[in-house]
Amino acid sequence: MQAVSKTGPGRNVVVVGTQWGDEGKGKVVDWLTDHAAAVVRFQGGHNAGHTLVIKGKKTALQLIPSGVMRDGVACYIGNGVVVDPTHLLGEIERLEAAGVEVRSRLFLSESCPLILPFHVEVDKAREALRERSGAGKIGTTGKGIGPAYEDKVARRALRVQDLKHPDRFAAKLRDLLELHNFVLQGFLHADALEFQPIFDHAMKVAEQLRPMLADVGVRIHGTNVAGGNVLFEGAQGTLLDIDHGTYPYVTSSNCVAGNAAAGSGVGPDKLHYILGITKAYTTRVGSGPFPTELPMDEPGSVGHHLSTIGQERGTVTGRPRRCGWLDAAAMKRSILINGLSGLCITKLDVLDGLPEIKMGIGYELDGRHVDILPLDADEIAACRPVYESFPGWKESTVGCTRWDDLPLNARRYLERVQAVIGAPIDMVSTGPDREHTILLRHPYKA
Repeated sequence: MQAVSKTGPGRNVVVVGTQWGDEGKGKVVDWLTDHAAAVVRFQGGHNAGHTLVIKGKKTALQLIPSGVMRDGVACYIGNGVVVDPTHLLGEIERLEAAGVEVRSRLFLSESCPLILPFHVEVDKAREALRERSGAGKIGTTGKGIGPAYEDKVARRALRVQDLKHPDRFAAKLRDLLELHNFVLQGFLHADALEFQPIFDHAMKVAEQLRPMLADVGVRIHGTNVAGGNVLFEGAQGTLLDIDHGTYPYVTSSNCVAGNAAAGSGVGPDKLHYILGITKAYTTRVGSGPFPTELPMDEPGSVGHHLSTIGQERGTVTGRPRRCGWLDAAAMKRSILINGLSGLCITKLDVLDGLPEIKMGIGYELDGRHVDILPLDADEIAACRPVYESFPGWKESTVGCTRWDDLPLNARRYLERVQAVIGAPIDMVSTGPDREHTILLRHPYKA
């Protein structure tokens, strides 16, 4: 295999989003997988989506690592991921129907918490209650992710390994279902769920999942020892991290690079290079503060341009993404948290044709200048962005594969971004296809 080195242990790269998700991580992971023996998903659930375009054909993935689109690459779902087994099997079947071999190279950690039907019902009912009470929706995807992580932290979760033991599974399921039905009926004013259909379906999917169960940490270690490179694939984005994001408008897991170790079962010494992904502008799905947000309703406006040219809709939900200028002050927070080795700028081509481009370089907050994103969501909402302006370019950047082929103003913009945020730009994506990439420094060779 091309990813195996004959000169020593393998090298590992972590790919993380540095904004509010949807930065184009899937395409970058797919591109880098050409140099990897394995790809690992280490957090989140099927609330995240990666859209890949390979030779003009789109493939949407939600739970299975993006490396599945490369023949012969092992794909691992680490213990930090919450797994809806029904969704996982459905995703496998869709890929198989498209001619992709999955089951022989997909491995699932036995320690993954399970998402079960009552998690989904609790998630949806909570959002409905927030809306009715006027508290404001968090903007979850309604997939049961948050409630499943709650059970994990409360040490009552059913995990993938429980599927191997029907009696143990049944006993734990009865207790857990009783608790969630109490919440559904007594607090959320929703219908209770029955035990038997959930149990019977779980036992049915257990038989299909059993051949894919694995000790993921041991397998990653073995790959490295044999000289194979590993790629760790994050979901969502740094500013949605449960600890470091715009709380409470965040996801339910740690999206930052450091969690690649804890969420897959290896030590932090195995994380050799951290690649941050950011759009050349900024987007956000769901609720929460967004300092550089632009109005998108008026045709001809910059916000409308970013939304329509960038085709900004969520991969999982189809919800329109809110759009705005690149926020360098928010990027500084992400660089600090992740310890980035380098950046990949995506969707540069969406800025083509704009007469003027802006970048948020800081904020005005309560009469003072702030040059890094605050940690308090209310303070973020009160921030007023301070912009730096740049002349745009009329030439097309779509499909460029060499830095020197970019328009001069595009290069100047990227060089200024690099200077303001304080991290090197190692890659630039100029279109959705895996070949539409400018490489300045290779993460596996840096």
